[in-house]
Amino acid sequence: MPHITKSGTFQLGDRRVHRMGYGAMQLAGPGVFGPPRDRDAALAVLRAAVESGVDHIDTSDFYGPHVTNRLIRDALHPYRDDLVIVTKIGARRDDKGGWLPAFSRQELTAAVHDNLRNLGLEALDVVNLRIMFDAHGPAEGSIAEPLSVLADLQRQGLVRHVGLSNVTPTQVTEGRGICEIVCVQNLYNLVHRDDDALIDDLARAGIAYVSFFPLGGFNPLQSATLSAVAARLGATPTQVALAWLLARAPNILAIPGTSSVDHLRENLAAADLVLSAEVRSELDAVAKAG
Repeated sequence: MPHITKSGTFQLGDRRVHRMGYGAMQLAGPGVFGPPRDRDAALAVLRAAVESGVDHIDTSDFYGPHVTNRLIRDALHPYRDDLVIVTKIGARRDDKGGWLPAFSRQELTAAVHDNLRNLGLEALDVVNLRIMFDAHGPAEGSIAEPLSVLADLQRQGLVRHVGLSNVTPTQVTEGRGICEIVCVQNLYNLVHRDDDALIDDLARAGIAYVSFFPLGGFNPLQSATLSAVAARLGATPTQVALAWLLARAPNILAIPGTSSVDHLRENLAAADLVLSAEVRSELDAVAKAG
C-alpha cells in the first residue's frame, strides 16, 4: 500500500492529520442507503486505510442510516490513538432514502448520541453541522439556532470540536462568532471551484477545508484535459485530480471514498504525485472552460 506522508499534514481541531484521508459514505448500500453489498469488503477497506496511514475518517450516522458508523466500529474499535473520526449531524433519511433537514434541538441531540453509540465513543472528535436549507448546495440563511445547540453539546463534553458543512462564506463568518470552527466541509474539486476565495480565507485563519466529492461524487469528473495530463504523467485521472486538490492550498484535506481496496490504493498513491506549475495551470483551465 502506498504511504501517504507526502500528502503533508494540517491541523484539525487539536490534532494534526494527514491531508489525504478517507470518506466512508460509499460503504453503505446504493444511494448511501441500507447495508453494503459486501460487508467483509467494507471492513477490509477500513482496515487497509488505517494500515496505510490514514488518520482522518469522515462519516455520519445518516449514512445508511447507522451503517457506516457500525462498520467503522466493527472494523477498527478500539481505535488507534492517532485516528480522528469526523462525523456530521443536521440531516436524516426518510424510509425511501431521501435526505431531510433535522435541525431541532431534539434531533441534533439525538444525532450526537446516535453517533456516539454506533461508533462506540464517549466523545466525538469533530462534528460538522450539515446545513440543509438546500440539500444540493449551500443556500443563505442564519445557522445560529442549530449551531448554538451543537455548541451546547460541545460544552457538555460530548463533542470536542465543531465544523460546518454545505455552507456559504456568510454562514462561516456567522458560525465563527458563535463557537470555534475547526473545519469547513463543502463540495470542491477540479471542476467545482465556487469556494476558491473561501479556501484562501480559511487558510489565512488556519482552518481546514475538507473537500467532499473530490472526484465528482455521484457524477465522476470527466475531462479530456484531465485524461491527457494523466496519460502524460503515467497516472490515472483520479490520481491527478487528487494531486491537484492537495496542491491547491495547504489547508485542503481530501477524503476520497471507495468500497474497494484496489481503488483505495489508487487514491492514496496520489500523495506521491507532484504536479509542475505548468501542469497545474493546464488543469486550472478545466474549470474555466466549464
